[in-house]
Amino acid sequence: MGSALWPQVSWWELAIRAVVVYAALLLALRVFGKREVGQFTLYDLVFILLVANALQPAMTGPDNSVVGGLVLIAALVGANAIVGRLDRIPMLHKLFAAHPAVIIQDGHYIAEALRREGVTQDECDMAIREHGLGKVSEVTLGVLEPDGSISIVPLGTAVQRTKHRVRFQRRT
Repeated sequence: MGSALWPQVSWWELAIRAVVVYAALLLALRVFGKREVGQFTLYDLVFILLVANALQPAMTGPDNSVVGGLVLIAALVGANAIVGRLDRIPMLHKLFAAHPAVIIQDGHYIAEALRREGVTQDECDMAIREHGLGKVSEVTLGVLEPDGSISIVPLGTAVQRTKHRVRFQRRT
């Protein structure tokens, strides 16, 4: 039996466990959808908290030491830094980034796209109102963007927006 300070398993096993769990969770969240953290619903938040709690034993195994926790932190920070660097490579960026999806066209919702993307008509209606429009029939194009926001292109060009957000990813 180890102490509370020193790991009960080897440092490399802890690091490998952390990186494997990180990669699996990254993949699962990529498949999960396009919502931003700020757009998570209450049940999305509960889901993330439960997943984190469920994955903790998979990373630590029998270890609950301070040094083991530090090894896990280092492995996760390192894995995240590597993924951040790999995301700058255009071919790999396409694997990590979601693609925009047309969810409204010519004043009509595209039911299949809404279902596939997990977006409700109420969420679209909110985006339509945020862009200063009253109803879906006033929309030429509605796009669920890779960052989870919904872009609206109105029928006319003289529409005043009530909310304007510009998002960008810094590339170096």
